[in-house]
Amino acid sequence: MKKKLFGLVAIIVLSFALAACSEESNSSGGGENTISVWAMGEEGKKLKEFSKKFEKENPDLKVDVQAIPWDRAHDKLLTAVASGNGPDVVQLGTTWVAEFAEAGALMDLSEYVEDYPSFAKENYFNGSVSTMKYDDQIVGIPWYVDTRVLYYRTDLLKEAGYEEPPKTWEELKAAASKLADRGEEYYGLDIDRNDQITPFIFAWQNGYEANLEENDLNFDSPEFKEAIKYYTSYFEEGIAQAQQGLDIVQAFKKGTKPMFFSGPWMINIINDQAPDLEGKWATAVMPKKETNTSSMGGANLSVFHNSDNVDGALKFISYMTEVDTQIEWLKASNTLPSRTEAWDKPIMKEDPMYATFGKQLEHTKPGLPTPQFERIAQELLSTIERIVVGGADLEEELKKFNQTAQNLLKE
Repeated sequence: MKKKLFGLVAIIVLSFALAACSEESNSSGGGENTISVWAMGEEGKKLKEFSKKFEKENPDLKVDVQAIPWDRAHDKLLTAVASGNGPDVVQLGTTWVAEFAEAGALMDLSEYVEDYPSFAKENYFNGSVSTMKYDDQIVGIPWYVDTRVLYYRTDLLKEAGYEEPPKTWEELKAAASKLADRGEEYYGLDIDRNDQITPFIFAWQNGYEANLEENDLNFDSPEFKEAIKYYTSYFEEGIAQAQQGLDIVQAFKKGTKPMFFSGPWMINIINDQAPDLEGKWATAVMPKKETNTSSMGGANLSVFHNSDNVDGALKFISYMTEVDTQIEWLKASNTLPSRTEAWDKPIMKEDPMYATFGKQLEHTKPGLPTPQFERIAQELLSTIERIVVGGADLEEELKKFNQTAQNLLKE
């Protein structure tokens, strides 16, 4: 399987790998005392400055951080796999771990757990533990986590007769329906149809489980089909807007979309862009069907398989996953700590917003741990679009989706 994937990667990147090799060898940073780190998005930008404290504590080491935009990161990593010119430490979104682990791009860290106690799986939420492993190897250490919770306008739900947020699917549908009945331009719940994890969240809450050991995704199970039917019913009944419409923060502020699902990053966005809403909104754990499971997202730190500075890479990952470092990183980046012990700190318990995420993180699942997850998830979004926008038959579309997904799994 690895040979097959390496061949595929080589074909994909052959047209630009040679040109990129020069860039990678220059950007990877070298020397036995340099730790080259590839970090993504805003975290990558902030990590450059944040790493200076590590350098002060380890004067024999220098951290060379390359910040990579998320929309370029996947292709850049493919190039690194094909060329062999990668960093010492690489940040991976949790849904990418299986793909790059199967390609042999990530070092097995199992033998280093004894020397680096922060690498032990017992330090992390259950939902994170499965993202650390591939084929019984430890291939990454959780750096930060995120999950989805319910954001809601407390004042508008109170006006609709609800003193508390909905706690079940039935309550969520009833409250959203009542809020949508306020007028033609009003909706009850916003569901982002571009978010690939939301359909899986509903499915997990309805008791859905994949059986990857038997190569069965179980997308034809009653639990999965019932969840997608519930998901699409919000659009069919006009409770959620089928098209994107107004920016969610503005719609939340205006009150046209008084409930939505999102991650911790939305806290600061709402505070910054809608300060007038202070005291009028809150967060709650996900409404429950069989469970109130949400997604486990975030990012892991891994050692690239041909790192020139393994010792330095291990020290850096250990430092970034220490409890005190994680609290400092929270203050610098507004990303949630992956270490469960960090959630016992006063800053995490005293802030009601953080407290909600802490409760939800106890009931999470990551995306399906298969290299084909991203492609399968995009196929599901296309299937849902045909049902919601095109009016296609749900049963027929899910039948075709299940077959397509099973074929992808065999690749």
